[in-house]
Formats: sequence, C-alpha cells, structure tokens
Amino acid sequence: MTRSLDRGSLHRFMEHSAHLDRGDRHSPALTIQISTGVGGASTPLAAFDAALCEMGVGNLNVLQLSSVIPPGTTMRHVDRVEKDARWGDRLYCVYAEQHASTPGQGAAAGIGWVLTDDGCGSGLFVEHHGSSEQEVSTQIRASLADMTASRGGGFDAPQMSIISAVCEQRPVCVLVMAAYVSTSWVA
Repeated sequence: MTRSLDRGSLHRFMEHSAHLDRGDRHSPALTIQISTGVGGASTPLAAFDAALCEMGVGNLNVLQLSSVIPPGTTMRHVDRVEKDARWGDRLYCVYAEQHASTPGQGAAAGIGWVLTDDGCGSGLFVEHHGSSEQEVSTQIRASLADMTASRGGGFDAPQMSIISAVCEQRPVCVLVMAAYVSTSWVA
C-alpha cells in the first residue's frame, strides 16, 4: 500500500530530513506535546470524547501511532495540545486511555519514554493502563527496560506522564497523549 503526504506534512518531513542530512542532530525538527485529560459522561465513549475535548483535540481525527520517536525530537508538557488544526484534521499521536464505569472503581493511564543518550532526540514510547498509578508506572518501567535492552541500551533515564481518576457516578476516562503533528485532508 502506498501512502502520500499532504503538502504540510511533506514540508515538515523535508525540513526534518535537511537537519539530519546536515548532521544537525541537535536542532529539533519535531516537538511532541505531552498532555493529559479526564472526562466524565453517560457512556465510556462519551467520557473518552470529553477527555479529548479537555485536551483541546476533540474536533480532530486521532490516529494512533506505534511507539517510535523520530530523531530531532523534543518533548513539551502542555495543558492543552497546541496544533494549528481545523475541524476534522488528522492528529498523529501515541496515547493511553483507561475507563472506569462502576462507582469507586479507579482508572489510570500513562505513557513513558526514553531518548537515546547521544543527544539525537530519537527514542521510544510505551503506553499502559490499569486501575492505579502504581500499576501503570510499574508496567511502563518494565516495558522500557525490556525494549531498551533489546536495542543494546544507550538511552537516558525513563520519563513518564500518568493520570488517574475514580468513577463517582458516571463513567470516567483518563487519557495521556503524545501529540506529534496534525495534518489537513486538503492539500
């Protein structure tokens, strides 16, 4: 299957490639925004939508990526994802979500990441969910340890962003997102 890039994505890709071709591995070509959200609603799906809206991406089509961080990347924590996007645009991201629908039930979700220790800005994400922050943290650390070991090491210490909530009356969704880039459907 062949996929094509729209003009904005192609331009960002070419800028990124130019940095790497010049050996300029310290100039960030991509900023990944890390954000969290909690939503409550009458159904788990509507709670997920409410969490997306809280993060500022409720009107975008969320496309989940696998967990590889490209070279030349920096991370930035934000309350709301700040992308120049219009209604219905695509948002490429890594995310973890968890729902709780029974009063008193906990929900926790988190993403963890490591970057290579050579300053290149490339790395790996993992995403986990469970009933508590401790459970999610343990899973993140274990996954990153295995994934970095299988690549021969050479990574900085793990970092993570975890959020949790407890269902009170209505279903709740917790969401952690690493937003890469948004693109339009129209070139």
